[in-house]
Amino acid sequence: MIQPAIIDIEASGFGRGSYPIEIGYYLPNGQAYCTLITPETAWTHWDKSAERVHGICRDILLAKGKPAVEVCLELNRQLRGQFIYCDAWSYDYVWLSKLFDAANLVPTFTLKDIRELLSECEKNLWQTTRAAVELRLQLRRHRASSDARMLFETLLEARQRCGSEKP
Repeated sequence: MIQPAIIDIEASGFGRGSYPIEIGYYLPNGQAYCTLITPETAWTHWDKSAERVHGICRDILLAKGKPAVEVCLELNRQLRGQFIYCDAWSYDYVWLSKLFDAANLVPTFTLKDIRELLSECEKNLWQTTRAAVELRLQLRRHRASSDARMLFETLLEARQRCGSEKP
């Protein structure tokens, strides 16, 4: 069974002006990566409701975040040549592009929508399966690598429930 790499991006909010603040992935071998991102000078948008969801304040980003170029080089090194899947492609694509533009780099991997991997059965069971996986994993924080792992586990469990795999 093909097991994909999954990525998740937390952001300063939604819509115009939002930017990535944390990025994380989960690989089929169990390797996980997560890092905070230092906001670029021009990245000023901040949504307090988004902050409440992910629990990351701007001051933490300034104190503990990594520069865009460092994050992009690490992502390119670890994910080179792979398809990496996300559950909010239209948002994640914009935020990933913003991150790589800030670093003046191009991703060496391809971002894809996880829905491309789902059979009709898996699509129909996705929400209930995700809720079951959230209960099973008991991940306390809404953070990028935790969310990526939860998506990975949801896909595996949905496939198992449907008795299917889709390349």
